[in-house]
Amino acid sequence: MALRVTGKVVTPTGVVRQGCVEISGDRITAVAEYPAKRDGHWIVPGFVDMHTHGGGGHTFTTGDADAAREAAAFHLRHGTTTLLASLVSSPFDLMRAATAAFAPLAREGVLAGVHFEGPYLSAARCGAQNPEYLRDPATDELTELIELGAGAVRMVTLAPERAGALDAIKLLTSHGVVAAVGHTDATYDETRSAVAAGASVGTHLFNGMRPLHHREPGPVVALLDAPNVVCELIADGVHLHDGMLTFATTTAGPERAALITDAMAAAGMPDGEYELGGQAVTVADGVARLARDGSIAGSTLTMDAALRHAVSAGIPIADAARMVATTPARAIGLGDRVGSLQVGLRADLVVLDDELNVVRVMRGGSWLE
Repeated sequence: MALRVTGKVVTPTGVVRQGCVEISGDRITAVAEYPAKRDGHWIVPGFVDMHTHGGGGHTFTTGDADAAREAAAFHLRHGTTTLLASLVSSPFDLMRAATAAFAPLAREGVLAGVHFEGPYLSAARCGAQNPEYLRDPATDELTELIELGAGAVRMVTLAPERAGALDAIKLLTSHGVVAAVGHTDATYDETRSAVAAGASVGTHLFNGMRPLHHREPGPVVALLDAPNVVCELIADGVHLHDGMLTFATTTAGPERAALITDAMAAAGMPDGEYELGGQAVTVADGVARLARDGSIAGSTLTMDAALRHAVSAGIPIADAARMVATTPARAIGLGDRVGSLQVGLRADLVVLDDELNVVRVMRGGSWLE
């Protein structure tokens, strides 16, 4: 028997104020108008976080499968029904061990795959990445990880100005792995070369990047201007001024702007001392910073909070819902499976109250207890 969820349904084309999502098994079978006495709660697609390092006191960055399960479960409770496990710059042995540990979780569906944020990054723009591990891209390393993951490696962030970066981008994309530009001091032209080679994501745009200048636009302008590039944005009011968040969203459009958390283990946890990639992190007033130099060290954000912040900054809810689900799903090659309330896609949805707080979460047609 089909299950019906009624309310204000946010679809890829807008909002059905009195709508219904019909579900059979784990699939959406219909999205239609459903006249009722009141609009009811908001019904939005399950969130897709393409960049997160952990949460709920658990981390992805050590390659521990049990910790990964707990971190994914934490974010699921906040509406994230699909996520990549993001690592930080690490020795190759850890990258290999994490790939082996997380590949079964990807096959099981706990994770949508692995994202390596580094170690092929700029020392000048390393942010909270451990400078000890930064190095030039190595196609032999990437080939081994891709083969070991057997489909689990889904995205790699690198700096296009490093030696061998363009060859690495071509290798990644030839295997169906997303190449992302981030933690980079690249020029505008170097970034455009990376895009031409196949890079299709800008990792947390503005953060960890050469800043804009009127005589050297740098990577930000090159990425915003590229019609095939999805730009990640951290909507927590710390990483980006709200004016920059709305500017980037307007420039790229919600179809090319993806909200991410960049969350670390402290998401959902009290202020205190934490760790990221072997470096001490202090969280105060919900802001994570490296103890050694005060660099922002990821976030304590969840996707529902990112959605609320984007809407409070002036982004319409239909656009914001696209930015937390539809756009990131497409960016990592999953748009034909998840990310929107469309017939045939997996029945992942989040029910929100009028303040956009999570009321219920459905993944694969089943309500989360």
